[in-house]
Amino acid sequence: MLDHVSLGVRELPRSIAFYDAVLAPLGQVRVWTYERAAGYGAPGGNDKLALFARPEAHAAGPGTHLALTASSDAAVEAAWAAALASGGSDEGAPGQRPHYGAGYFAAFVRDPDGHKLELVHHG
Repeated sequence: MLDHVSLGVRELPRSIAFYDAVLAPLGQVRVWTYERAAGYGAPGGNDKLALFARPEAHAAGPGTHLALTASSDAAVEAAWAAALASGGSDEGAPGQRPHYGAGYFAAFVRDPDGHKLELVHHG
């Protein structure tokens, strides 16, 4: 259904460092970089997540988050740890979320601009 998602960020270098670190455990890499933007996706593929430098950028309001797929519970844990080490804030430590479904393992973070991310593995 979705082809890609774009996020406005206030400080592109800071956001690039954050997303490089967080997306690596999820098997995603930066596939292009321009002066005012960067794109992420599978190695050798097209971007699925793009960041655009916008000094006036604001995170979406309550109830909005971007869920990123992980290949394992360990990948969720690694991406969550990378987020916290790279300027993100904790919104829910890694763990089972049975109220979302059987085998649902997730963690929640906010990036340096306040965008809420879910890191999820469906085990």
